[in-house]
Amino acid sequence: MKMRLFVASILLLFGFPFIMTKVVDSFSTCSEFFLKGQPPTIKGILENSVSQDNNQYKIICQKYKNAYRFANFYNTANKIPVFSAYKYTGSATGRPHLPWMIEPQLETSGDEMREPCVNQASPGDYWTQKVLNRGHLFPNAHAADEDTAESTFTLTNTVPQDETFNSGSWLKMEENVRAYMDSHCRDKDNAANTLAYVLTGAVPGGSAPLNKRVNVPSHMWTAFCCYNSVSKKWESQAHWAENKDESKDKDKTISTKTLEKLQEFLQKKYNTEYKLFINDCSDIK
Repeated sequence: MKMRLFVASILLLFGFPFIMTKVVDSFSTCSEFFLKGQPPTIKGILENSVSQDNNQYKIICQKYKNAYRFANFYNTANKIPVFSAYKYTGSATGRPHLPWMIEPQLETSGDEMREPCVNQASPGDYWTQKVLNRGHLFPNAHAADEDTAESTFTLTNTVPQDETFNSGSWLKMEENVRAYMDSHCRDKDNAANTLAYVLTGAVPGGSAPLNKRVNVPSHMWTAFCCYNSVSKKWESQAHWAENKDESKDKDKTISTKTLEKLQEFLQKKYNTEYKLFINDCSDIK
């Protein structure tokens, strides 16, 4: 602990904002962000809550101000997350204003003060041009309180996202999904509480990396599972779209699709089995 505090002090001295997270061996450390405590299965990559290649794929429990806020599965080779997982329990208003943070635990001893970082995106990667934004996977507008909203401003929760896509169809979709979860998704054991389990991820792309370091995703995707208080059944919704320029298509919308179709899409992209929610978000006991 003393060593971690020393590193944190050095990071602050050199101007590196940081978040005190935990890089762990299993998602069991922060299983509360997954439906019934079960994270996705990506055959050969993530199975039984454990990374199958711990050199490339890191499990991160995002801890901020002494509480776990959400979870990440992070690809250190591409320097983007595979997915972020969070519970939607309502949303606070306003966007925090604070520097983007890095994860000291992803760097080996002696690398924490480097710019750029070795195993993750650095703040400077996004200063090279203006076309690509830092696109949240767990959007701060889906956070239930100010501290959780602040915790989303870590670069392990972002991908290079086309500015017009980020502020266009993707933003509209996030707003529509939030409104739907507010009106329909409830804790089955306490109908007064809003509750949905959300997964949002990115498909690595083949274009030139941002700053020659950070993969630019070809697509972004998201899905949620919740107990519908209207139909009295468990349900899911899924959305995905290309991460591309929408300046000539400002009225574009992202249609709602089924969880099954999203999993088929991801299986084709990754060439491996992809299961996002236990029992495909049906017959949940």
